[in-house]
Amino acid sequence: MPLQLTQEDFMTPDQVRRLKAHARRAAELARRNGQKAPVRDWAILHVALDAGLRVSEIVALRVGDLLLEPGHSAIIVRRGKGGKERGVDIGQALRDHLGEFLEWKQAVGEPTGDGDLLFLSPRGGPLTRQAVYLMFKRLARAAGLPERFTIHSCRHTYASMLYRASRFNLRLVQKQLGHASIRTTQVYADVLSADALEAVNGLPQ
Repeated sequence: MPLQLTQEDFMTPDQVRRLKAHARRAAELARRNGQKAPVRDWAILHVALDAGLRVSEIVALRVGDLLLEPGHSAIIVRRGKGGKERGVDIGQALRDHLGEFLEWKQAVGEPTGDGDLLFLSPRGGPLTRQAVYLMFKRLARAAGLPERFTIHSCRHTYASMLYRASRFNLRLVQKQLGHASIRTTQVYADVLSADALEAVNGLPQ
């Protein structure tokens, strides 16, 4: 079934800022109080919003999948859709955050070997996708976002922001999202068409 989207599937820049700010504040408070979950949740949300990974890809990430060198920062998705591997370039803000997250994991005694899971459940095992879905809902509700948004909205929002920031480079969006076909990525171009915005703004008043 082809991807179907409308404008309501994307968070606005203001909604993204509010969501990030709330998650960041919760993580900072948790660090001071010795709590783990909010620190992990902020890192997960940041990966979802600034790298556009699928939930299944996020929960499968290993420490060794992070390349955090200056000028060459990426997340390696080894088990993407269809079993395909890809590299997702990331910006400085996410790179720095993930570096700090790894330092925090070491400080609280979580394993940080290359083969160890990046995000752990409270029992030290892998996170379920359902746990990530529920985590996002809690953060979104606390940040005052509409109920329609889910963790997958982060992927759509990332794609929309990247499409605009890259000056409508559809191939780049395809590569970052890991779409096998450019036709899937084309849906974002159709929904976010600058021509459509210009046309409706040009209607007689």
